[in-house]
Amino acid sequence: MRLGWDTPASRPLGLLGAGLLAAMVVAQVASGLRPEPIRLTSVVVVLLAASAVAFLADRRGPGRAAGAFAATVAIGFAAEWVGIRTGLPFGEYSYTSVLRPQAGGVPVVVAAAWGGMGLAAHAVATAIAPENRVARWAAGAAALTAWDLFLDPQMLRLGLWTWADGGPYRGVPLSNFAGWLAVSFLVMMAIDLTAGREDTPVPAPGPGPARGQGPSRGLVTLYSVMAGMETLAFAAVFEPRDPLVAAAGGVAMGAFAVPAWRRAWRK
Repeated sequence: MRLGWDTPASRPLGLLGAGLLAAMVVAQVASGLRPEPIRLTSVVVVLLAASAVAFLADRRGPGRAAGAFAATVAIGFAAEWVGIRTGLPFGEYSYTSVLRPQAGGVPVVVAAAWGGMGLAAHAVATAIAPENRVARWAAGAAALTAWDLFLDPQMLRLGLWTWADGGPYRGVPLSNFAGWLAVSFLVMMAIDLTAGREDTPVPAPGPGPARGQGPSRGLVTLYSVMAGMETLAFAAVFEPRDPLVAAAGGVAMGAFAVPAWRRAWRK
């Protein structure tokens, strides 16, 4: 079965998503160049999440997009809330007071980041494994966890959270990535249930053809942009530079972004 790819730049919500993505790139670049990058962290996350929702709304409709985003935010927040109290499923860690506002000790933007990148990882997984739901959920969970190879080292540098005992990957324990895989799998399931099956066109809100089926090119672009920017930042922008994180995160995220785009190029 072949799934069609959208052309979001031709529709208002797609244009909005592209504009928000461009703004996020500008904010991310400014964040990397500023002596106090933490001031723009929340701005980057908000723009990322808003861009993801706009792209999904263009593809699946505003109601489904809002539902999927809310579900992923809820799952991410619940996992973080339980995590800082029990050490499950990520390991023993705690947030500092740097990111505000917080709810129950969890920064709100952290939950928003789960939502935004969750939608992007799901789109990538949809391109890779469109026909098998379980394979799609597994691929999406791995794609989202791949992003954390960048996220955790970066956030530790900024002093946003601390690990009780540290770990072998730039101070991050391996239990963290096991927890990410488990939570991300739930996130992928929730997106499927709320946004609907990608192989079923969604009726348009009014006259005109149904919304397209298949993954959102805008969301795959968002995932790919994050992969490229994080790789460049750790390799050449951040001080001190970290080639290990640049290589590990770049290869891991690229392993999902490249096959997703190869599907787009097929005739």
